[in-house]
Amino acid sequence: MPALTGHTEMAKEGIRHLGYPEYFGVMLNIFKVGGSLILIIPKLPARLKEWAYAGFTFDFIFAFVSNWVVDGFSAITLFPLFVLLILMVSYIYFHKLRKADGV
Repeated sequence: MPALTGHTEMAKEGIRHLGYPEYFGVMLNIFKVGGSLILIIPKLPARLKEWAYAGFTFDFIFAFVSNWVVDGFSAITLFPLFVLLILMVSYIYFHKLRKADGV
């Protein structure tokens, strides 16, 4: 099974440290790769892209909360929110580009 996870031992330990089962990391990998592909492939339906943005938003918020609850508040706890900020900029420009294209 380790070959299927795509995780390094450090990533697996991070998942265990937060109290999640190992299969949770596998699911996250699958959904993150799928969501990334959905966001970068231009001709996919906008509704599908909206779902991908929503999924990433929940992922980064849950990562922030999980790290805060388990390890307490620190600078590294804010990293998922920083990535969420980048995602929000992408989301805003996604809609601006759609509007400019007349969609």
